[in-house]
Amino acid sequence: MKSDEELDDELYRVAREKGTEAPFTGKYVNEHAQGVYACAVCGTALFSSDTKFDSGTGWPSFTEPANLEHVELREDNDMGMKRTEVVCKKCKAHLGHVFDDGPADKGGKRYCINSVCLDLREE
Repeated sequence: MKSDEELDDELYRVAREKGTEAPFTGKYVNEHAQGVYACAVCGTALFSSDTKFDSGTGWPSFTEPANLEHVELREDNDMGMKRTEVVCKKCKAHLGHVFDDGPADKGGKRYCINSVCLDLREE
């Protein structure tokens, strides 16, 4: 696990200060390689490329976590919106948010995750 001092400015801003990277700028928005997306702070496996889809929103989107035990969902009422925050359960890094507008045939969820918070471990 990386200490807060080891995080670059952008990862610290998003993971620790609940920031968001600009849409369509993240390194994994258009990534199609197979593998597991792990937390960039602690290395915990979070999402499988098998559940990644193009949501058109500008952030990597997944229909479900690789393991529900690895993420924590929290109510988020910041900025006058009611949302559900997605957090790495192990290191408490803010990852993004989950919405109910994902593919209906895959459960209807869209885990909208900041690329900076992820490291792809290719298969």
